[in-house]
Amino acid sequence: MSELRLLLPGPVVVGRLADPGSGSEAARTRADAIQALADLYAYPDPVPETGWVRANMASTLDGAAAGPDGLSRSISSDVDRVVFAVLRGLADVVLVGAGTARAEGYGPLRPKPEFAARRLDTGQWPAPALAFVTRSGKLPDHPDLFRGPDAAWVVTCAAADVDALREKAGERVLVAGEADVDPEVAVAQLAARGMRRVLLEGGPTLLARAAAAGRVDELCFTLTPRLAGGDAPRIAHGAAAGLTLRNAHLLECEGTLLGRWYVQKQA
Repeated sequence: MSELRLLLPGPVVVGRLADPGSGSEAARTRADAIQALADLYAYPDPVPETGWVRANMASTLDGAAAGPDGLSRSISSDVDRVVFAVLRGLADVVLVGAGTARAEGYGPLRPKPEFAARRLDTGQWPAPALAFVTRSGKLPDHPDLFRGPDAAWVVTCAAADVDALREKAGERVLVAGEADVDPEVAVAQLAARGMRRVLLEGGPTLLARAAAAGRVDELCFTLTPRLAGGDAPRIAHGAAAGLTLRNAHLLECEGTLLGRWYVQKQA
């Protein structure tokens, strides 16, 4: 059974993540830990009308945001996947670059029973929406992503083939910018449609652009106890942001560190 400890502020044991297949008591212990994490990672209340953007990224100790296969999930761990699910369970919308979504094999997001009561209390949909950011017009090819009432959103720019995107995603195509997607406009359009709790899952280029535009409010960051080597990207790559952040909490579980940092806004 893995002990999940809160180092800052703390130290204190937040919960224990037993193997889900270890029996009913272990399952209850794990469920309790998930609810404790959901409390710890709660969005601000009330959520700003303009939206709150939480980025979630991971890297190895030497700064690699992906493993040798080029995928972020290959540097993940059990506790990272648990927190990943919690962050999704709290969000109104998962915002991700279409290239990252294609590489990582994104599919539709389904309701999770462990978050049902919490989402009902906050007036959220049963599952978070998905929104793909694309300038090229290339989208993930999962057959169910753009079907039904929970179809994914597409955030693009006027320079893209907007008509072609609308043939695939219908009215769920948002034009946010002229030559490229403007993160500030994108978040504003999502917030105007009730998606104010934004979970930004990357990739590194989108995170850097959102940070440079001043549209990242917090960073949830997992540091995995591995050395990757090679030439993998950092968690943010491209536009310079120059942001200062302050720590809200730091968790540790079996050598993995999981932190939450708030961006310090300029006066």
